[in-house]
Amino acid sequence: MKRYILLLITLFSFLSTMVGVPIKWNQVYQNYINQYKDVAIEGMLKYGIPASITLAQGLLESSAGRSDLVIQGNNHFGIKCHATWDGKTITHDDDEKSECFRKYRYAYESFEDHSQFLVNRNRYKALFDLSPTDYEGWAHGLRKAGYAT
Repeated sequence: MKRYILLLITLFSFLSTMVGVPIKWNQVYQNYINQYKDVAIEGMLKYGIPASITLAQGLLESSAGRSDLVIQGNNHFGIKCHATWDGKTITHDDDEKSECFRKYRYAYESFEDHSQFLVNRNRYKALFDLSPTDYEGWAHGLRKAGYAT
């Protein structure tokens, strides 16, 4: 477990450098990891997405579970509605004012949808040729594929 947390810290620092956001480790991040590590590991075993990538994205996208999207809609990854979404929604100012975001009843639904989002989009297909332990390859690949603005 200590090795896994050290790997996550390394990845989180790496990702924060890539997006230009200075990150300082604190108890809020640790609490987020403790709360969602099992669902991230479950997703890794089911889909092959590194749990460290899922957790790092969740930490960054949700401000460690403190963002309005999480508080109002359990949306840990900032996933927008898109044309095919037929579930509940919330609006939030992002790239534009009052954009449509997916709303989930439970946090684990957001994690599952994040995995499905990556699995079902062609632009992320090459990532699944990588090992679930290749967090650097996944991080670079997500950025190259244009995961988020």
